[in-house]
Amino acid sequence: MAIVTPTRLRQTLSTSLAMYSPTLQDLVHNSNVVSGVLKEKGALKPYYGAEIRVPLIIDKLRAQWFTGYDKLQNSPRELVNSAVFTPKNVAVGWTITGTEELANKGKAEIHNLVKIYMQSAQDSMMDAWETALHADGTGMGGREMIGFGGALPIVPNVGVYGGIDRSSVGIWQTSTFHATTDFPDIGTTWDETTCRKILERVVASRSKGKRHATIAIADIKAYQAVSAACTAIQRIVDSRTAILGFDGLQISTPAGPITVMCANGVNTVMPENTIYGLDLEGLAIYYHPDRNFVPLFEGDGLRPINQDATAQYLVWNGELVMENPRFQWRLVTA
Repeated sequence: MAIVTPTRLRQTLSTSLAMYSPTLQDLVHNSNVVSGVLKEKGALKPYYGAEIRVPLIIDKLRAQWFTGYDKLQNSPRELVNSAVFTPKNVAVGWTITGTEELANKGKAEIHNLVKIYMQSAQDSMMDAWETALHADGTGMGGREMIGFGGALPIVPNVGVYGGIDRSSVGIWQTSTFHATTDFPDIGTTWDETTCRKILERVVASRSKGKRHATIAIADIKAYQAVSAACTAIQRIVDSRTAILGFDGLQISTPAGPITVMCANGVNTVMPENTIYGLDLEGLAIYYHPDRNFVPLFEGDGLRPINQDATAQYLVWNGELVMENPRFQWRLVTA
């Protein structure tokens, strides 16, 4: 049974939600290059159940050289464990009063009003994602998605991530480099004369075979030094990120190319003098199929018992998960 009586209002509202929900998902994911590229490579993964559990190999068997009557070692080792993440919820709500419903009957076209609410909800969801992407998950009393602040901490051997204590499991630690102190043979400042050499050193030190950070997200101050270090002919824009609407400078390193992009924009929350080095093979966004940027309430929305209004929310449930920390790093440039 329809909650809203006027046929035009009910059909318009339902149609708007059906049309906007998939588009909202695209706009949110493509509002930043990390989730956009993860979506492109199929790293948006559905999950079911109460938690997100990522199996990990946390140790390896030891080889031993021996001769004659040497005793062969065979100490017990646990090779497999799991990182466990609690999914987070984010919602953007709006309401339309019965007075507004009556005022928008007939030729008044309520469809335009719904578009305004949907656009506002869309913008709010994008802002919430952008904020959470760079945060540590402690916002809103720990209800916020864990972003790079928690996945790539400045102090990599402190704290718990995915239920695993980084101080006791070294293989679960990321790396943090400081441009002003960690490369004295290159220099003690981050500028156009040192930035490329430092990037090459960092990527090479956090690589293995073909695996290395392929994307670097920089704030405007760190990015401009990289841009100034390249001549016009060297400013190669990565075609993959260009398709997604992001320009990136592709830099060659001993481990392979890395694309440097600037996290710019109005009210950006990207930390200053910071670069994230991301191995996209070791990152994923898990989401619940029943709450993947869809209306929270079925149909047109929920009508309170004692109020003349209709309420609705857009809702998402999931978590950004770093599945492999080995090739992920943070570079502090000042």
